[in-house]
Amino acid sequence: MSVRHSTCRSFSKLTLAALRSYRLFPVSCGFCSSERAARQDEPRKSSCFRPTPSSTHDWIGPPNPLSNLRPIVYRVPEDESDLEKQLRKLRQETEDWNQNFWTKQNISFSQEKEVFIVSQLKTKGLTLRDENGRRRALSSEEMALFYKSFLDRNRSRHADYNKEWYRRNFSITLLMARVALSGVWRTVVDRQQEKKKKRSSPTT
Repeated sequence: MSVRHSTCRSFSKLTLAALRSYRLFPVSCGFCSSERAARQDEPRKSSCFRPTPSSTHDWIGPPNPLSNLRPIVYRVPEDESDLEKQLRKLRQETEDWNQNFWTKQNISFSQEKEVFIVSQLKTKGLTLRDENGRRRALSSEEMALFYKSFLDRNRSRHADYNKEWYRRNFSITLLMARVALSGVWRTVVDRQQEKKKKRSSPTT
């Protein structure tokens, strides 16, 4: 996994990454060539490796092959306050929740897509593979029917996901503001204490 400093990713970037996991557009649907179709048969594995949290930086890994999102392990500062700890835990829980949702959703998508392809080929009197062992492909128009059907069936699930996503990010934003204000207040208090020490120290 690579390293990055703590930042809060924007909703638009994460939503875009999540939507890309569905490959809804014909140009990237994976049926445009026999080479891409063959790659779909390859087993997709997800590494269980999770590095120990660092005290100085976040860990960010390559895109998960199931969720298509990059896993993140947030840093644990040595002098972490209770409020900072609360923020870090919420961010990590949200990250893991998001990974879990899209992993399940993408697995469901792939399984239902496979059933649809086999069913459509069967109605044409065709098997999944031709006489040369190559995987048969459906047209973009045929696959568009499946994409629309899948989105319609999962409309309420996606709506619930968006509501929870907004709720979590609103809570994270509030906690970040509290942490920032706490840091400013701590700085002010420390400066006041330093001034008092200077005043109370004997002059030479």
